[in-house]
Amino acid sequence: MCGIVGAIADRDVVPVLIEGLKRLEYRGYDSAGIAVVERDGVRRVRRTGRVAEMEAAAVAEHFSAALGIGHTRWATHGGVTEGNAHPHISHGELALVHNGIIENHEAQRARLQALGYTFESQTDSEVIAHLIHHHRAQGHSLLGALQQAVRELHGAYAIAAIDKRDPDRMVAARVGCPLLVGLGEGENFVASDVSAIVSATRRVIFLEEGDTVELTREAVRVYDAGGAAVAREVHVSDVSLASLELGPYRHFMQKEIHEQPRAIADTIEALVAGGAFAPTLFGRDAAEVLGDIEAVQILACGTSYYAGLTARYWIEALAGLPCAVDIASEYRYREVVANPRQLVVTISQSGETLDTMEALKYAKSLGQARTLAICNVPESAIPRASALVHYTRAGAEIGVASTKAFTTQLVALFTLAATLAKLRGRLSGEREAALIEVLRHLPGSVQHALNLEPQIVAWAERFAPKEHALFLGRGVHYPIALEGALKLKEISYIHAEAYPAGELKHGPLALVDADMPVVVIAPNDALLEKVKSNIQEVRARGGEMFVFADADSQFGESEQVNVIRTPRHVGILSPIVHAIPVQLLAYHTALARGTDVDKPRNLAKSVTVE
Repeated sequence: MCGIVGAIADRDVVPVLIEGLKRLEYRGYDSAGIAVVERDGVRRVRRTGRVAEMEAAAVAEHFSAALGIGHTRWATHGGVTEGNAHPHISHGELALVHNGIIENHEAQRARLQALGYTFESQTDSEVIAHLIHHHRAQGHSLLGALQQAVRELHGAYAIAAIDKRDPDRMVAARVGCPLLVGLGEGENFVASDVSAIVSATRRVIFLEEGDTVELTREAVRVYDAGGAAVAREVHVSDVSLASLELGPYRHFMQKEIHEQPRAIADTIEALVAGGAFAPTLFGRDAAEVLGDIEAVQILACGTSYYAGLTARYWIEALAGLPCAVDIASEYRYREVVANPRQLVVTISQSGETLDTMEALKYAKSLGQARTLAICNVPESAIPRASALVHYTRAGAEIGVASTKAFTTQLVALFTLAATLAKLRGRLSGEREAALIEVLRHLPGSVQHALNLEPQIVAWAERFAPKEHALFLGRGVHYPIALEGALKLKEISYIHAEAYPAGELKHGPLALVDADMPVVVIAPNDALLEKVKSNIQEVRARGGEMFVFADADSQFGESEQVNVIRTPRHVGILSPIVHAIPVQLLAYHTALARGTDVDKPRNLAKSVTVE
């Protein structure tokens, strides 16, 4: 989603702001801008499109300052126009950037218009700029005006503001949206993502819900929601610049697909080293929290939701626990039958997904205190709000379409399923050792799947002219079909849908013809013969099939049936291996169609609004 970076220093911060915005491009955006406090006041430059276009304008206009803020916008209120781009300025004096959504912006807009304020944009964000300016006019300091303004806002926000009347200060606030402070020597920073400031500092403070902060060159002062000064822990980020660079790859998505063997190996490292499914993998008090649960509730969005659907099969089969999986944005708005002995599992790559965070809050408000977060970003909001946490070790994921975050989530969820089975006495020592051995060999199996790339490139050339596609799977592989369809439509813009293969004759078969390619996930498992029957249904209607099978699946190729065989069947972990070819198919199809692979239209990496 939108990105924020701000800096105050004894040097020119414009290069810091621009580099930070470039580091935030992966989150998705449609416009960018910076505002700085110079000797003569506030100056601003904004452009729709890429950060590079805004950068060229800033260079041409000789921007240079020791205090400034920057923003990449993903449009919510108002169209993609320069007038709606951030930063917003009030009365030529106060500049502001904002992530999130202000729910009462219309009422505040009417109030401010009555006070004589003129609005230049359609955004909810401009309301905040004028509101802070209004409280400045009442005699408040810049920090005091911000604190007064946020008390009058309803919704989610991360805010950073500067004022020409106070050129040695920057202020910021957060509720519901991520914001952190970077600590330097004689300089300090704010950002929505550590990647924006990692080239300047690794020492960061993750602001808590309701915090406001005042930054000067020499000091950072944090205040809680009640306005009391507080000391927040300083963390040293382990995000490396190398992880944010493309290296030899054409796109971050391609890089991240190929990083999956290492990401999976890193995620299972502690498990394999210990040689056991230990509750401590999920936290110090995990044995107590997980020991006598009666059910599991998984909450997630998008790709993480499909990981949850896969996990349901594992949890029910291994642990013998009923498992429900809900889209977080739906769960939070329905009447839920709460169970205090139910484990609530949230899955989020960023740990900041607003719908998932709000669903977690709702679950906890119903008395469901047994919570576990599966996340890729340490110290993010969802893990901090959960009793237990299991971090995937995928490293920074820049491409909007999730790849290595998905497969490492699956590894973490499988580990949870096996741990619950062990705690419930359903996992013998022999079976435990066998599952750990399968996990140990999983990175190698994934690498073998990556080696299929040349064959998948040939398929992608045939997919590129198509406008529709159908994905089929059965059992635990049905969610992988869903994920394959999502990946294809996300980055190639081909309309794709996924169904359980058994549902084919209950409606989707009407769509099948020679122009509708059908992708089939067909590992050599107990449902293989059923899948073969479904394939014959497609074949009889003139459809062309693209089958991802196992080396030992008895599939014959024909004019209508194309087969790529993944490595030998890896049993219960087969969904992780079969996720690889559908990722590669989407990537190379998008490449053939010439779309923007890493930054697909209309989408954002971290979704921090409803």
